[in-house]
Amino acid sequence: MPDKSSNSMRDIRVSKLVLNIAVGESGDRLQKAAKVLEQLTGQQPIFGKARYTVRQWGIRRNEKISCCVTIRGEKAMQLLEAGLKVKEYELLRRNFSSSGNFGFGITEHIDLGIKYDPSTGIYGMDFYVVLDRPGYRVSQRRSRKSRVGVQHRVTKEDAQKWFQTKFEGVLLNKAHAQY
Repeated sequence: MPDKSSNSMRDIRVSKLVLNIAVGESGDRLQKAAKVLEQLTGQQPIFGKARYTVRQWGIRRNEKISCCVTIRGEKAMQLLEAGLKVKEYELLRRNFSSSGNFGFGITEHIDLGIKYDPSTGIYGMDFYVVLDRPGYRVSQRRSRKSRVGVQHRVTKEDAQKWFQTKFEGVLLNKAHAQY
């Protein structure tokens, strides 16, 4: 049987990176958070709405409470590298999902290299990375849609191994991250 590691179709790559800032309220703070994302990525962010009213938090149904940006290609790799540098290339094992994706959060956006602006403030953000292999398009395309085979899917172990080799990252077994 041929060696799986030499097959270029088995290479894992970053499909997309999603940056999310959940402000929890609409208005001026949300607009400033959107401005931070636009500065960071050069793309126009989209806004997420509250699913239902929570009176204790002062949010109403369909009120805009978060903003996010999806980045692909080389820009995604650069931002992922910057985000992991803030985390010192350390992630928890539970940050990885069973479908081979992973996510983490940072507490201050100024750690990414954006100059601090007192009028904007400081925002934390979530990074979510979707991994895939060449050939995943068969499950996304419009015509002749098909499924990705079980052997070709990215597993949790594959994603963890990719993270350790690509970024020389460290996986921790802690119950909760230290901030």
